[in-house]
Amino acid sequence: MSDEIKRTGRDLIYRGAILSVYKDHMEFPDGSTAEWDFIKHDGAAAVVPVMEDGRILMVRQFRNALDRETLEIPAGKLDDPNESGFTCSKRELEEETGYRSENLEWLLTLRTTVAFCNEKIEIYVAKDLIPSKQHLDEGEYVDVKAYTMEELKEMIFTGKIEDSKTIAALLAYESKYLRADAI
Repeated sequence: MSDEIKRTGRDLIYRGAILSVYKDHMEFPDGSTAEWDFIKHDGAAAVVPVMEDGRILMVRQFRNALDRETLEIPAGKLDDPNESGFTCSKRELEEETGYRSENLEWLLTLRTTVAFCNEKIEIYVAKDLIPSKQHLDEGEYVDVKAYTMEELKEMIFTGKIEDSKTIAALLAYESKYLRADAI
């Protein structure tokens, strides 16, 4: 059916620092038309930093959209649309946590809100963490703390962690690396 649905136009409504908003003009097989919102995002990467004792480093930071602090895995937007998720995740790990790693492995790729946004987040697992120094962006304030997987799952299932990339990444990490029947 999607082969029969056509975009006949796209108008830029707003261009911001991390996204652009468009109004798409759509035509359907029966000849009817509609306008759909589309948000273009250049992409992001995130990382599950695993300490030697198995605890996971998490970052607490203020999120304007929610008007409160959240607990998340380290993440950030690509510096440009052609930057690899691998490069971005290495950078964000050190910038936000003050640790670096030469042992990163791809975990999963997710699309955050497929109904109206093309944002793609590549998520990696970082092991063999090496202490370094935080390099926070201007206006970025991040607290870093390590948690056990059990503590994190408790926070997920009691609603204290709501961030979708964090939930998907942590549960995928547990499934792939910690379960006896792991892949």
